[in-house]
Amino acid sequence: MNFIYENFIFPLDQSITIRTEELEIKKHTTFRTHLNFEIALIENCEGKRLIGDHIDYFMGPELVLLGSYLPHCWQYHNTLDEKSFARVTVVHFYPDFLGQDFLNKPEAKFINILFNKASKGILFSGKTIAEARVLLNKMLNKTGLSRSVIMLELLDLLAHSNSFRILSSEGYNSKEKLQEVTRINKIYNYIYKNFKEDISLKDVSSIVPMSNAAFCRYFKLKTNRTFSDFLKEIRIGHASKLLIEKRFNVSEACFNSGYNNISNFNKQFKEIKGISPREFIRKYLIVEND
Repeated sequence: MNFIYENFIFPLDQSITIRTEELEIKKHTTFRTHLNFEIALIENCEGKRLIGDHIDYFMGPELVLLGSYLPHCWQYHNTLDEKSFARVTVVHFYPDFLGQDFLNKPEAKFINILFNKASKGILFSGKTIAEARVLLNKMLNKTGLSRSVIMLELLDLLAHSNSFRILSSEGYNSKEKLQEVTRINKIYNYIYKNFKEDISLKDVSSIVPMSNAAFCRYFKLKTNRTFSDFLKEIRIGHASKLLIEKRFNVSEACFNSGYNNISNFNKQFKEIKGISPREFIRKYLIVEND
């Protein structure tokens, strides 16, 4: 199976993201892996679960906590109730979303133990799933500190659950995989630090190091997107933030996000957001004033 290294960009005002969506009944064949932790609640579905070197069939609701860079893939075979859709609720977060100091407190002892176990993947069962479902539904309707408080309650529930099992084996995270993560992070870090400048393909490929052609193949294989598309997403995401903060007009956001041509900026903004920068501002103001 192939591996895709995902890099989630959290909104400026959030350290936790949560979403719920219908699942496509499909046998996925690509492992996904990312820096942030993940909680996934899968409902009304049966199929196959692949996490690290663990492979098993599942049926019905299942709740999983995954640690940083643990490869995972679900193959969805069928819905259990044909009258309803299969559905997943996913939370992405970093362990220190409340600050590193919090994890050093004695009250966080069991959460730290939970995070250590998550490096191999944890499958929860029994009443833990039902209780977690209630908290996840509450989180979907909350923002800001209220969401963080419920998230802490969810982690406390998982940390004290006795209905769980560890999925992947102790020795799965091999040195080779850690080296691969280091290489990807090196590329990501360079792009994030320099996206406001004129970054060339040669500049990025030289830090790995690889030839331009080899780098393009490698980046597409590992991230499932081209280097130019990834750079475009980073720049437009930053420009959107500047526009929302109302500190810059469209031209200023353009030149402060790595572009030197307003026409090209407008074109790429519409490709990513589906609307022009000015339409984006108007839409945001309407939502803000509702």
